Amino acid sequence: MDYKQLMVSWMEEGTVSIPQLLLSNYHKIGLSESEFVLLLQVYSFIEKGNNFPTPEELSSQMSFSSEECSSILRRLVQNQFISIEEGNSSSGILYEKYSLKPLWAKMAEFVLSESKSENMEKTLLEETDLYTVFEQEFSRPLSPLECETLAMWIDQDEHTVVIIKAALREAVISGKLNFRYIDRILFEWKKNGVKTIEQAKKHGERFRPHQKMQSAAQTVKSDKKTVPFYNWLEQ
Repeated sequence: MDYKQLMVSWMEEGTVSIPQLLLSNYHKIGLSESEFVLLLQVYSFIEKGNNFPTPEELSSQMSFSSEECSSILRRLVQNQFISIEEGNSSSGILYEKYSLKPLWAKMAEFVLSESKSENMEKTLLEETDLYTVFEQEFSRPLSPLECETLAMWIDQDEHTVVIIKAALREAVISGKLNFRYIDRILFEWKKNGVKTIEQAKKHGERFRPHQKMQSAAQTVKSDKKTVPFYNWLEQ
């Protein structure tokens, strides 16, 4: 056997690169195994320069009959996994060709949908954790009105979970653990464009010297050390 010639023949056959994303998720976008394999055969023919393989040509590469291939092709077109487009040769002759653009579009939609689902799941977990953190700090279950306020901060005021937790921490440090005080902090932060933890810290640091002077004046006769804080309600 001429192994060198055999290797040349293999190389001349070429290769078909299949996106891993498609290989792992074809069933999630609605493709059956038979439809997926036939799609790969269509893709293979296109890569070799045959843009419109016949059912007989496809059947020659598969265990399906040409009738079965025709039936699968019709389903793929009807379900918008492939499309039939018209082309125009250099000599002006019109011809038909298969296009896999609908397949790639479905894969793109699938990726976006998966990403949104993951983000929604992450957001739900963060919000659930937020309620738990508040209940731990308040040492009691939240009232329906307080739960509604938390939801309003997220949905209407569009505060992130991170920022709400930061405002809660500021209230704890300040010794003013109540929703009105936290709401005031969030209002001040939003008014001043505070959206990150770093911005919140910098915003508070601008008021620390003044607050320290007030705190010192209030504790001149006390030996206890106090934690200076910025009184957001007085602004």
